[in-house]
Amino acid sequence: MRKPRDFDAELKALEDKARELKTRKVQQLGELVIATGADQLSTDELAGALVAITETKDTSKREAWAKRGVMFFESRSRGAAPATKLNVRGAPAQPGGTQSPAGGTGSA
Repeated sequence: MRKPRDFDAELKALEDKARELKTRKVQQLGELVIATGADQLSTDELAGALVAITETKDTSKREAWAKRGVMFFESRSRGAAPATKLNVRGAPAQPGGTQSPAGGTGSA
């Protein structure tokens, strides 16, 4: 006979994994804010810039912001520790979005 599955233990392991992933995501977003210099902005400015980019439907603006984000990471990876930059780059939607509002809000 097969051993019965311990659903409680499996559920707890999944919850622990989800908590770990959420913690890592928050840490990476914080690293991204610092790496881009956005930590110099006030919380209100940063939140406003992020809201503006999420509301932007203009694909040409979003593509320009994404290209700018790629250039940022490429220039940083040449002179910085690659492991840190790879971790920050792991979330593709955030890099272009977080980098660009600082430049995008002045031009929008």
